[in-house]
Amino acid sequence: MTVAPVLIWIFPGQNLPFSLAYVLLVFLAVVLVIDMEHRLILHPVSITGAVLGLGIGFFLRSKQSILYGITSTLLGGLAGFGVMLVFYFIGEMFVKLMSKKRGMSSDEVALGFGDVNLAGILGLLLGWRAIFICLFFAVFVGGVVSLVIILGMLLAKKYKAFTAIPYAPFLIISAMYFLFL
Repeated sequence: MTVAPVLIWIFPGQNLPFSLAYVLLVFLAVVLVIDMEHRLILHPVSITGAVLGLGIGFFLRSKQSILYGITSTLLGGLAGFGVMLVFYFIGEMFVKLMSKKRGMSSDEVALGFGDVNLAGILGLLLGWRAIFICLFFAVFVGGVVSLVIILGMLLAKKYKAFTAIPYAPFLIISAMYFLFL
């Protein structure tokens, strides 16, 4: 966490002032740590992120016009939330189908609702054009890392069906790439 502020000072990304970039970095770090330790994203954290995302998203896009700034920001939040909400319901159906097929019950979810909220927040930050690419990149990276984890578990003979892998880190990595690189 000490190297990141130095990097955002040197490479500010999308003309984001250091103070805003640092606040955003702290928020994303909180989400990352909570999701990796507890596999959840708390609603108060999501609400804080929505306010932060709305403000920063509007700041980044209002240079063209105020109407464009607010429209693009809100559409981005809606798109991010909507796409992940569809994935949430597909994942829910998949887990139920696989549980029924295997004859075992599962209280796990394929994708948590906190991840849906986080995608909405990232949509507010990135705008409606970039959020689709960001989500695609997150799904791709998440799939590759999950495959490596599953293969490692199979090789170690410790594989367990429906093993939960936090998804927020992949969303955050993808958003950081689009915001700062």
